Amino acid sequence: MYSKRYYTLSASCPDRVGIVARVASFIAEHRGWILESRYHSDHNNIESNGDSRYFMRIDIKAESLPFHLAEFRERFRPIAEEMGMTWKINDSAVKRRVVILVSKQEHCLYDLLARWQSKELDIEIPCIISNHDTFKGFVEWHGIPFHHVPVARDNKEAAYAEIRRIYEEVKGDTMVLARYMQIIPPDMCDAYPGQILNIHHSFLPSFVGAKPYHQAYQRGVKLIGATCHYVTSELDQGPIIEQDVIRIDHSDSVDDMVRYGKDIEKAVLARGLRYHLEDRVLVHGNKTVVFR
Repeated sequence: MYSKRYYTLSASCPDRVGIVARVASFIAEHRGWILESRYHSDHNNIESNGDSRYFMRIDIKAESLPFHLAEFRERFRPIAEEMGMTWKINDSAVKRRVVILVSKQEHCLYDLLARWQSKELDIEIPCIISNHDTFKGFVEWHGIPFHHVPVARDNKEAAYAEIRRIYEEVKGDTMVLARYMQIIPPDMCDAYPGQILNIHHSFLPSFVGAKPYHQAYQRGVKLIGATCHYVTSELDQGPIIEQDVIRIDHSDSVDDMVRYGKDIEKAVLARGLRYHLEDRVLVHGNKTVVFR
């Protein structure tokens, strides 16, 4: 990425003539320097009103503009309203606050913390939450607060209320389920749309729910994979951000598949989280446009 501060404008709107010209002209009028721009017109999915959808992502050198982000938002808002845009603009200098949820599987947690510690993921981790206390010492050794919030059949409502309280208290803006083996309740999914990322140990939509490697073994599949997706109230059906696969054969056991799968899960979750943090993922309905 760039060495200096930049703003990322990401937007989607009904497709029409002149979208790029209108937005680029606005930036140029204020002497803005475009570092990168990506566009996509989705003509294969026509909306109910007959429109196709247009998607864009633009990086702008922050120092090239004569005003800060708040004023950019105010000046750009009339253009966005005119074009019916769903849009946002973020500042690369503001680190995202990522809250990680984990259960007893350590590989994704270890990988994310290694990437955070090496600055490969330049984020803040204000806390880690788990329904077990397995990783308390490991997390606190990294200087990160650890919250043990047990989840049982008779306390789920209170447990998720506590998780939401912690998330709000630490001002989290992204929640990552790093093999958190609990189902997030619908009201929590609805409260944070596009903020909760999950890594599912299967190439969705195949083998949703529990023990996907066992399901895959029983079906005799030749490819296994992992999927990073946004969490919605429908289990393992949220918009897909990133996926990958590895080839297996008849000689591989379930344990072999689990071992292979851990490597894929780590890589897919890290890539998916990076795309999300860099505003490269634009969601429309239950699909995504990902500007890699």
